[in-house]
Amino acid sequence: MTRTVYETATSLDGFIADPDNSLDWLFAVEGAQPGEEGSEAIDSTEAFIRSAGAIVLGATTYEWILAHEGGDPWPYEAATWVLTHRDLPRVKGDLRFARADTDEELRALHAEMVRVADGRNIWVVGGGRIAADLARLGLLDEVRVSIAPISLGGGAPLLDGRVELRPLEAELVGAFACLRYEVVKP
Repeated sequence: MTRTVYETATSLDGFIADPDNSLDWLFAVEGAQPGEEGSEAIDSTEAFIRSAGAIVLGATTYEWILAHEGGDPWPYEAATWVLTHRDLPRVKGDLRFARADTDEELRALHAEMVRVADGRNIWVVGGGRIAADLARLGLLDEVRVSIAPISLGGGAPLLDGRVELRPLEAELVGAFACLRYEVVKP
């Protein structure tokens, strides 16, 4: 059964990117790089990513991945939807650029992702507005978040809207507090 899962990392004060849309702060945390002591959270995230049947993210996250992860070809195998209102660079890979300005458009897009995922999970990469909108519509099933021991004081919020969660699991992995929550459906 396809589940829609928001898997991300956040600062202790709830930001997934700093005010400059940078993730440099995250990679400076001990255990945030593959192979470092305490990098088990990274290994778990990478296994989750490989298991995803569909991916959805916003334009800012897409641009960050292009700039920092090599970008061309697209680093993920799963069909990827980029929600945007802008013209963005296109790279090789299964990329689909879309708008989801209304609840009906977001529901239709989610239904298409479920169909393409074919029983595998949908990975909500970011941002926090996409995840919160999916939760508001009852389409987000789970939030998995690795909390880094750093405070940013501002930036892109983990969830940009009200989302009620029920705790499922908590684990300390290296310097990260790794939490899993079930989304309470509206």
